[in-house]
Amino acid sequence: MTDKIEIWTDGACSGNPGPGGWGALLIAGDKRKELFGGDRQTTNNRMEMVAAIEALNAVKKPSKITLHVDSTYVKDGLTKWITGWKRNGWKTAAKKPVKNQDLWQALDEACQRHEITWKWVKGHAGDPGNERADELARMGTEAARG
Repeated sequence: MTDKIEIWTDGACSGNPGPGGWGALLIAGDKRKELFGGDRQTTNNRMEMVAAIEALNAVKKPSKITLHVDSTYVKDGLTKWITGWKRNGWKTAAKKPVKNQDLWQALDEACQRHEITWKWVKGHAGDPGNERADELARMGTEAARG
């Protein structure tokens, strides 16, 4: 695991639920890759998760990744909550089914190949990577509207 990659991800939704988009900016040395997509009927949390899944899956070999997210839902889900959810058969502490289980499982799988350092950044606060990921997510929302 020698490649060092910086990734910024973001999700957006027009209405919640409604048309939504996700965006990701990946930077490895002097290489830069931008990804985005959308869904006609989704939620902001789902788009935040899809952004991270798509970005991690775009990195084909095991790498050291710093993943910048403005979603505490995504960061806390992977760093604090997922172990308990798995132990409890994908139920919350209140014994209710975990929302977005399909995406949590996909995100967990996408994380397994990499060594990830999670960084929370405040959204819309001038972080250049986060601002670009937000622009890409809005492009994804527009594309989803058709």
